[in-house]
Amino acid sequence: MSHELSTMNPLKPLRAKVDDVKIEAEGVKTYTLSTEFPFLAEPGQFNMIGYPGVGEAPISLSAIVNDGSFKHTIKSVGRVTDFLKDFKKGDELFFRGPYGRSWPVKKAEKKDVLIIAGGVGLAPLRPVIQIVLKRREAFGEVSLIYGARNEKNMLFMDEFKIWEKDISLYITVDEVSDVSKSPHPPFTKGGRGGINIGLVTDLIDGMKIKPERAIAFVCGPEIMMRFICRGLIMHGMSQSSLYVSLERRMKCGIAQCGHCQHSGLFVCQDGPVFSYKEVCGLPDGVL
Repeated sequence: MSHELSTMNPLKPLRAKVDDVKIEAEGVKTYTLSTEFPFLAEPGQFNMIGYPGVGEAPISLSAIVNDGSFKHTIKSVGRVTDFLKDFKKGDELFFRGPYGRSWPVKKAEKKDVLIIAGGVGLAPLRPVIQIVLKRREAFGEVSLIYGARNEKNMLFMDEFKIWEKDISLYITVDEVSDVSKSPHPPFTKGGRGGINIGLVTDLIDGMKIKPERAIAFVCGPEIMMRFICRGLIMHGMSQSSLYVSLERRMKCGIAQCGHCQHSGLFVCQDGPVFSYKEVCGLPDGVL
């Protein structure tokens, strides 16, 4: 966090201006925000986003732009996010942060990187992809494995062609809503090219993974992360080389309220990024 922000009251929200709004998928928009204070953050961190009288919600950063602005990709799923869905360019909202532990990108250097996401879970991993593309020579083989319910729920599809120039993309959907009307790449089942129809775990089973030099960043529904991590362990990867991002009900963002406590860990402070070794098998989780 920048010096200006860190010396302020951590519970006092700051104003952010909405510079742009982009529709990503059904019920999902990306908001480009800027503030009068310098903003520094790491991939995987989050802000508490909200509005007076409505409340706050923890939202991971989906991009950290060079000019000091930042982006949040938000799905309308609750009171706060549903309120924000009507915000337009020029409006103001409020935020606190950034908070939390980031993805260990430095540890991933010189290794093969597996970036695995489900649904909106691609948003917190997008800054990792952007760093990899900017410093491609620092990493080994890089693969993005991404799954969604259908093509209408997929994020950042307009960026896939840019990403696939430097990293391998493995994309899958549970179902196709209407192939004849889809503007997206061809859908195949078990074939090469286009978008696969099936589970993310099916794609992993078909990959050649070098466990001794691989590291994985995983974000999505917890049940999905559970099967992904256990599948990667079956491929020979260690628990300490797998990283997941957890979601819990966060209120303060600074480990004072206890709402996000997870078997002695505070997700807002000790996470939201954890190694799988830290969180697997905890009694109040499904990992």
